[in-house]
Order: sequence, then structure tokens, then C-alpha cells
Amino acid sequence: MLLAGEEATEGLGHALGEQLRVGDVIALFGDLGAGKTTFSRGVLSALGFQGEVTSPTFPIVQPYEVAGMRLPLWHVDLYRLEEAEDIEQLALDEARMDAALVIEWPGRMGAALWSDALRLTLSVAGEGVRSLTAEVPPAWEGRWPL
Repeated sequence: MLLAGEEATEGLGHALGEQLRVGDVIALFGDLGAGKTTFSRGVLSALGFQGEVTSPTFPIVQPYEVAGMRLPLWHVDLYRLEEAEDIEQLALDEARMDAALVIEWPGRMGAALWSDALRLTLSVAGEGVRSLTAEVPPAWEGRWPL
């Protein structure tokens, strides 16, 4: 699927955010600048978050749970993690009980990435154009493609 510009990338995130349920995981693969945070901004807007959304590269985990949101979401950026064992300290398994997760750089999780995660890969396909591919587990059938 081709996404022409930031608006299309954010719009697809918004459409997917409308389908999101507690316990869902969206794993966003892609190089720096591929549009992962832009996509995440769209997901959060669909959930009712109206503030600024930035990549949580330095805090690693940015929980969003404010009045007016349809459900809580943890925005996770694993870029700085070097060891898969460090992920246990983030308590992501526990977070799934009460929130949805959007994870940038999920490859850092290795085999610990849940098999029911929707795996989306964003890549630059040209000036302002992104390409998106999806690996859709059974848990997402009926919700993807949008």
C-alpha cells in the first residue's frame, strides 16, 4: 500500500486506531524517518488524544491515558535498547492487560514479540511517499485491511 504524504500516513493510523482494543499490539518496523511516529500520532488522535505526540526514543515508554481517550495506549520506542532482556523491565506484558501498545523498533524484542501483534513495515518509496506492508495475525482478521 502506498501512502502519499504525512496526511495519508497519519490518516491510516487514525483509521486503525478506531479499530484498536485493549491488549492489541501494533509493531511498527521501518528505518529512521519512515513515518512510524506520524502513524502513531494518527492512532492516538483516533483514541481521543489531542496533545503533542513525539517519538519516545529517550523515555522509551510514553503512556497515554487521559480523560476523553477511548482506551489507554502505551507508545514504546525500543531503538535505544541493546539487549532483549532489558524489555522485561518495561512491563509490557502487564500493560497489555489495560492498554493497547504501539511499538517502534519491535525487532529489538526478537522472539519475545507477541505472535498476535499486527506487524506493519513502513519504508520511504519516493519524495513524500511511504510504502506500507502488513503481516496480519488471526487476531486482526476482520479489522485489517481497513
